[in-house]
Amino acid sequence: MTRTYQTPGVYREDVFVKPATQLPTGVVGFVGFADSISAGGVALNAPVALHRKEDFTVLFSSRAESYLNESVTGFFDNGGVRCYVVRADPDAGGGRAKALQTAIATLAPLTDLDLVAVPDAMSLLDGGQLDIAAIKQVQQYTLAHCAEQGDRLAILDALPRNSLPGTVAESVLKQRDDLTIGQAEPVNGALYFPWIQTLTSGNHFVPPCGHVGGIFARSDARVGVFKAPANEEIAGVLDLDTNVDNGLQDELNPQGINCLRAFPRRGIRVWGARTLSRDPNWRYINVRRLFLTLRRWIDQNMGWATFEPNEPRLWVRIQRELTTYLNRLLQDGALKGATPAEAFYVKCDAETNPDDLREVGEVVTEIGLAPLTPAEFIVVRIIHRGGASAVS
Repeated sequence: MTRTYQTPGVYREDVFVKPATQLPTGVVGFVGFADSISAGGVALNAPVALHRKEDFTVLFSSRAESYLNESVTGFFDNGGVRCYVVRADPDAGGGRAKALQTAIATLAPLTDLDLVAVPDAMSLLDGGQLDIAAIKQVQQYTLAHCAEQGDRLAILDALPRNSLPGTVAESVLKQRDDLTIGQAEPVNGALYFPWIQTLTSGNHFVPPCGHVGGIFARSDARVGVFKAPANEEIAGVLDLDTNVDNGLQDELNPQGINCLRAFPRRGIRVWGARTLSRDPNWRYINVRRLFLTLRRWIDQNMGWATFEPNEPRLWVRIQRELTTYLNRLLQDGALKGATPAEAFYVKCDAETNPDDLREVGEVVTEIGLAPLTPAEFIVVRIIHRGGASAVS
């Protein structure tokens, strides 16, 4: 209501501005085995939101074979703000691998997560040894889930050292190849190697997915999804179960396997930012996540267009709203180019919407983006000239 003033002077009015809704990123859905603290507490196969690492011990009791607590702790220690945990039923018919798949499926309706991690895939045993076939089955299912949902990326753990015959590189490369059999491009997943020793794991090594998920969240909060979640120090990690040097990474990096490495005076860091996709257009995690985030934004903000009259005024409004969002990405530094025309285009007009499509109720919009790729290889040329040198 507008207030009427009678006496000249200066008057103060309090205006409460509702902040714009932010699209959450860096939110991980963790799946694994745990017991509920109390009877009738957290149900099986039901996602539960956690906002701090202590929430896990309030709600869950860790199982001896599980890596879930370590993963959630590592997530929050490395910058995570919110995650979901789904408690799989280890006694369900069909075995523990099937139980994990059932739990993964319960993440499907969630629209405020964009990452999935299943650390307890690495707890699957057969005769006291890791059940490699079951592990790969669960990880393949996780990739298929992310592809079907189209709005999330899987953070996958490499197998621990010496879990397969052959060299370390041969074992990890075989896992990488097996995971992508039958997966359509682009593959919404990234594989991390090796396992880590943490402050709380004692002499045991644990899968790195939770700590890496926290780094995704930390990088997103500081810069955005368009920043590669790499060259980031991993908090709470004491050692790696495999010392990765340049020679080993030369074998793994080109195949999309992201290494964790220890550097003198710089700590243990994530030293890779590649997806499992063979398509070079989707090679980098930040590029793939930028497009996945755009899809999430469209899903959450363009629902108003449904059932609107399919005519030029609708097309203009669609273009305007998408252009506003993409301009914001450009200003944030997510796209190449000095001008919007160089960075993106949005096309929704009579050409993309001919009469035959309009007759069946379809509106087609084309969006083109020029995403930034990370500076993965920093080349410093030292040029020697007649007794002097110049660095460029």
